[in-house]
Amino acid sequence: MPYVHIEVTDEGVTSAQKKALIKGATELLQQVLHKDPATTFVVIDEVPLENWGIGGLPVPEFRAQQK
Repeated sequence: MPYVHIEVTDEGVTSAQKKALIKGATELLQQVLHKDPATTFVVIDEVPLENWGIGGLPVPEFRAQQK
């Protein structure tokens, strides 16, 4: 029973993109590990951008420094 946990920032990920991620992760597990799609779980969590950090900074501050 595979469990895939995908975390992305909440920057406008569409339902279609989430559907594609779920399908793709499920198909990959089926192809590579021969796992049954019926027992494969994929969970997508959207994290607020200010709760995601890179290089010791929240993403908005990190991005501001990159400009």
